[in-house]
Amino acid sequence: MTNSWTDIRNTDLILIMGGNAAEAHPCGFKWATEAMQHRKARLIVVDPRFTRSAAVADTYAPIRVGTDIAFLGGVINYLLTNDKIHHDYVRMNTDATFLLKEGYAFDNGLFSGYDEAKRAYDKSTWGYQLGDDGFIKVDESMQDPRCVFQQLKKHYSRYTPEMVSRITGTPQDKFLAICEQMAGTAGPARVMTIMYALGWTQHSVGSQNIRTMAMIQLLLGNMGRPGGGVNALRGHANVQGITDMNAYSEVLSGYLSAPTDADKTLDEYLARRTGKPMRPNQMAFTQNFPKWFVSLTKAYYGGAATKENGFAYDWVPKRDAPYDVLHIFELMHQGKMNGFLCQGFNPLGSVPNKKKLSAAFSKLKYLVIIDPLETETSEFWKNYGPLNDVDPKQIQTEVFRFPSSCFAEETGSFTNSSRVISWKEKAVDPPGEALGDPEIIARLYMKLREMYAKDGGALPEPVLALNWPYLNRNNPHPGEVLREISGRALTDLLAPPDPKNPDAPRAVQVRAGEQLSGFAQLRDDGSTACGNWIYAGCWSQAGNLTARRDVTDPTGLGVYGNWGYSWPANRRILYNRASADKDGKPWDPSRSYLSWNGRTWAGGADVPDMRPDAAPEQGVGAFIMNPEGVARLHAIGMAEGPFPEHYEPFETPLGVNLMCPDNPKAVSNPAARVYKGDLEAFGKKEEFPYAATTYRLTEHHHFWTKHARSNAVVQPAAFVEIGEELAREKGIGHGDKVKVRSNRGEVVAACVVTKRIKALDVDGRKVHQVGIPIHWGFKGVTQNGYLANSLTPFVGDANSQTPEFKAFLVNIEKV
Repeated sequence: MTNSWTDIRNTDLILIMGGNAAEAHPCGFKWATEAMQHRKARLIVVDPRFTRSAAVADTYAPIRVGTDIAFLGGVINYLLTNDKIHHDYVRMNTDATFLLKEGYAFDNGLFSGYDEAKRAYDKSTWGYQLGDDGFIKVDESMQDPRCVFQQLKKHYSRYTPEMVSRITGTPQDKFLAICEQMAGTAGPARVMTIMYALGWTQHSVGSQNIRTMAMIQLLLGNMGRPGGGVNALRGHANVQGITDMNAYSEVLSGYLSAPTDADKTLDEYLARRTGKPMRPNQMAFTQNFPKWFVSLTKAYYGGAATKENGFAYDWVPKRDAPYDVLHIFELMHQGKMNGFLCQGFNPLGSVPNKKKLSAAFSKLKYLVIIDPLETETSEFWKNYGPLNDVDPKQIQTEVFRFPSSCFAEETGSFTNSSRVISWKEKAVDPPGEALGDPEIIARLYMKLREMYAKDGGALPEPVLALNWPYLNRNNPHPGEVLREISGRALTDLLAPPDPKNPDAPRAVQVRAGEQLSGFAQLRDDGSTACGNWIYAGCWSQAGNLTARRDVTDPTGLGVYGNWGYSWPANRRILYNRASADKDGKPWDPSRSYLSWNGRTWAGGADVPDMRPDAAPEQGVGAFIMNPEGVARLHAIGMAEGPFPEHYEPFETPLGVNLMCPDNPKAVSNPAARVYKGDLEAFGKKEEFPYAATTYRLTEHHHFWTKHARSNAVVQPAAFVEIGEELAREKGIGHGDKVKVRSNRGEVVAACVVTKRIKALDVDGRKVHQVGIPIHWGFKGVTQNGYLANSLTPFVGDANSQTPEFKAFLVNIEKV
């Protein structure tokens, strides 16, 4: 979330798209209802199904699964064509005035530099022109045909209302009504927010779905403002915390880009990731990357990380390939993995193509499960009839199960969607022989350390030298861990020299051993240790700030600054400098969030996302993480193009991309990674004519609440959902048992015939859609059911590799 749950109450217009907040995030949805009740905010819902969010919306529009960029690209075209943008904001806060390289081009679905053999782009023609001074060239008039603004207009001029409706199936009148409402927030007086979830991320163009909406919010002037932003709804209390702490290999804690084999030395690694200003006076905040990384290695290795050994850089793992979830299981399927440790994860149910996953697990020598519940993954080797039809005699994988504690049985912190870290105490001890996750992991580590000390190994140093400064080494207290993450001084930290008397003794800012107050105190000389720079200061010398529960809200804007700790720096809205104009005055005085008082940005509703003494006339941009100081409409970091472009799901009911119908190379995302064997497993519309998607129910939480009897009572059995027209065509009645089949597997369940999913008119033909809830499997106290990922394709987003669960092809028949 760029903003926060509580800030949604400040908006004038809410768009729910790529999610279903009323059902999947019912507690958080209260802030949307507060905006509707107290600010008379209007609610728009765009969704393939008429959901409970849609039931309370002012405007609902249906959409074909997998076509969000076509819809949002049409919104961009509408805003630009009708001059419904916040011009002052766009000039000040985006790259609209920047000039693009002469070689940049887009033609027939592909950007310049495409290599079909590699399914990847050479991006050398993307990006900005640089002047002799090293800064980006600009055209303040935004009339130069090479400027980002003109290229944006050119790119999205193809997304006409007629084309949007042909692709998405959204009726033109509905689409235009939504465009008009969104355009009404193009200015200082009104603000729009967006609430999205896995309905956007779980696509082969998922990252671009989100980026397209961010571009709309920039054009409207809604980023960084109260009631604005682009807000991701995380479905579990600590999903945010898991990603913050590097649950995936591409980054280290705090989203620091992880080293690769190409980063031979510490100097090379830091040079590639340390930002330099690309426009005058910009902060280029990633210039602090060395402080973040060195402090992290000091947390990893303590005294063993010294300046002489490059702060143990050689011990930090280097990636030789991607190790995202799809690649991990591809390696496993190829028999290139011996063992797998699975903690709090049920991949047999949550990674696509169950058949492939089952075959992959069968090739392991051992599988370790750390979980409080019996999961499908832990029993992949057992035969459960058609739900898991395997021969245990043919599976040699040895499975070890460590019963762990559940969330109510653990002390520690959660980080929610709002980036707020909140401390909690355990309610009860875990039952039986179950141990807390920290104790299980700690005991495994101590045993491995003992084995390396005794027997040696190819490279024992990273294991033996790992910093493990806990009172109980076999069961570290979570408070010790959070203090380590928050950061401390290893030596006395001195204040900068007094400019009036540079030779005077320097004061001690932080004494050795004390907790740091924030990331500004991190150093790159080995004098600080911090396990995650964005969490720095959450446990300061003042104590555990994540345990605060003060509901004081002096501005009335829902900024509860003393409730928990919001990363980074306890900031509740990111980019909040953008809430004020070039002179530092709030765009909307009735929602005054941050302003320049002549001396500082401090003293407003929130912690400034800006150097506090940066006077407006200095022109320091609000988007401090970018070296150019502004937000990017043209983003070269994206795998499939600097501007989002509509590509069909890999299983498309059309078989063609209507944006470039004569280019078979650009039907689906041309930069998405596809493995051999999976390409052949994609279904075709001739055999599988219906578009399908997965979703969640309020009564269940992913896969674990099917073990709870109360949840089993309210939603006891799996079902699939189809529209009335499709039901008539197939002779299916409400409650009939049906088989839903894809090119990878099948699901058999009761059928719910509903008005909520209607056939859509797409390019002159009818497209029916099928909805499949995900929560069932062959373990739990609910009625056993098929895993929904038996149907889904093994392909993901080209940037994050998040699997494409939300758009695939099926057939359906009564059984």
